[in-house]
Amino acid sequence: MLLNFPGSEEVNFGAIDSKIDALLQQGVVAYRSNFARAETLFRQALEAEPDELASYFCLYKIHTYHGDLDVALDMARTGLRKAAQQADWPEDWRQWTPQTPFPEGAGRFALYTLKALAFIHLRREEVDSAQEIINILRKLDPQGEVGWPVIAALCEGITS
Repeated sequence: MLLNFPGSEEVNFGAIDSKIDALLQQGVVAYRSNFARAETLFRQALEAEPDELASYFCLYKIHTYHGDLDVALDMARTGLRKAAQQADWPEDWRQWTPQTPFPEGAGRFALYTLKALAFIHLRREEVDSAQEIINILRKLDPQGEVGWPVIAALCEGITS
């Protein structure tokens, strides 16, 4: 799954239903000029297929960018629970254990979303919550494959 919206190319959401992909692609294009339209399209995709993780990603991402941090937090938490369920992991991320090999699919999405959750907490000025997540990610992803070291550096900059 490509993680940025800014370019003009299609976003690779992976192997998902073509109808859901079409809604998400339309939402990505709409986001550049019409936040409300993008949100509507992403929510249509989520309603059509609630188990599709890419819809949660799109929603928490646009709401984080837009500063709607309560909605972003809710979408990230909900997507995280869905991903944990699909990966057959405990719902509580504090109970997760390192995986070998490094997870793909729902497991990777769960770790990426956990990183996003740390960022959302930082944006909400909830540094202790962000730090708790970063500490877990250090154990779950010691190589920083999902990009958590960037969030750790931001957190360190705030607490220094």
